[in-house]
Amino acid sequence: MITPVVLCGGSGTRLWPLSRNSYPKQLLPLVTSNSLLQDTLIRAKMISKVTAPLVICHEDHRFLVAEQLQQMGVSDAKIMLEPVGKNTAPAAALAALYLSRQNEDPLMLVLPADHVIQDNEKFQEAVKAATVIAERGCLVTFGVIPTKPETGYGYIKKADNIAETNGYRVEKFVEKPDFATAEQYVNSKEYFWNSGIFMFRASSFLAELKLHAPAILAACEKAISGVVTDLDFMRIREAEFSSCPSDSIDYAVMEKTENAAVVPLAADWSDVGSWSALYDVQAADKDGNVVHGDVFTEQVTNSYLRAESRMLAVVGVSDHIVVETPDAVLVTHKDNCQDVKAIVASLKARQRPETNLHRRVYRPWGHYETVDKSTCFLVKRITVKPGARLSLQMHHFRSEHWVVVSGNATVTRDEETFLLSENQSTYIPVGVKHRLENAGTKDLELIEVQSGTYLGEDDIVRFEDVYGRADTTVAV
Repeated sequence: MITPVVLCGGSGTRLWPLSRNSYPKQLLPLVTSNSLLQDTLIRAKMISKVTAPLVICHEDHRFLVAEQLQQMGVSDAKIMLEPVGKNTAPAAALAALYLSRQNEDPLMLVLPADHVIQDNEKFQEAVKAATVIAERGCLVTFGVIPTKPETGYGYIKKADNIAETNGYRVEKFVEKPDFATAEQYVNSKEYFWNSGIFMFRASSFLAELKLHAPAILAACEKAISGVVTDLDFMRIREAEFSSCPSDSIDYAVMEKTENAAVVPLAADWSDVGSWSALYDVQAADKDGNVVHGDVFTEQVTNSYLRAESRMLAVVGVSDHIVVETPDAVLVTHKDNCQDVKAIVASLKARQRPETNLHRRVYRPWGHYETVDKSTCFLVKRITVKPGARLSLQMHHFRSEHWVVVSGNATVTRDEETFLLSENQSTYIPVGVKHRLENAGTKDLELIEVQSGTYLGEDDIVRFEDVYGRADTTVAV
């Protein structure tokens, strides 16, 4: 049996302003109506002889991941939480250690959650070919057959064919080349793009880790020795995992092992690592434009245009990326798409919130959106899902006014509990314990007006929380 191990970490900074730390690209519906994570799980489910998936994600994204699995009707998946991102090698090590304790020696299919594969039939064929080789003890990577010189990917040079298989030994891995070198690689027919998808037995990977990256293995063994279940999640030991070296599967193992193999993959693959890559995997209109949202164009060609919250008008440009979100707009030439990460780095250095949060912020109970703000007031539109409730909490520096605009709210305010219906309101003074709950069957929507001397999200003390979030105290 094959166990899909879905790596759902990363922040996707090159797809800013749509992808952000709190809502990264793997959780966004960029190509289909599903998120990239959901499409990855659908693809994994189509593989024959497959077990329930193991999803590894950062603890900050746990509720979003769980909700997306629930939307798909996936109830048997395991979700393991990383307290801190340490790249792919430690994540795969955690999976191998955990699965080895659950099964005798499972085959692991390691899948990044943020890839696009449009030819599922070809993908299934490649997995079938890789299974034969991985069962022999090899560590298999999937090499994408290149369609053009590409400087944004690493490359794999194949060696001899592995007898009676559709795979090859690996001669070497090479870093992202310049254009001339990439062109030579493509013309030689000896190189593949490095997909970052792997298949191996858990025991094979752990043996290579012990040989080539023992510090990673040791840290992960300590981290998973204290794994505990928290709601639907598995938590590892934070201190032990935080001390683990950060490294990729390629660097830690694949470039050093003598047992590396590569299986060709011709399945319209992309890691959608930039806006231009996202443009390439979608159908364009007669002018060569890929358009999402309320967009009007005049004399625009070969461009990616996306409007998230309002009308976008674009005139007289070619080969551009224009992405509008409620709080940020990106305009760049396609040739400069890889440089978006420099903008994100600059914003982070200035501690701008636009790198971390959207105006719409998701919580396990629903979401809120900032409508207006100033130094002494903040207006939010809050949506609470049916059956959900916020923590019992208190604020030191702000009072709140709630106005219900849709649905019914159950409000706890100190010792009293009462109902509010549409067009009714209440007031929560500073220092008063309170809770909001939606006991109904449809979304509860309300407008919240905060007023006070400090309006940061860290002005909260939690007394009780059904989602297992830790108590938080004010940080100012």
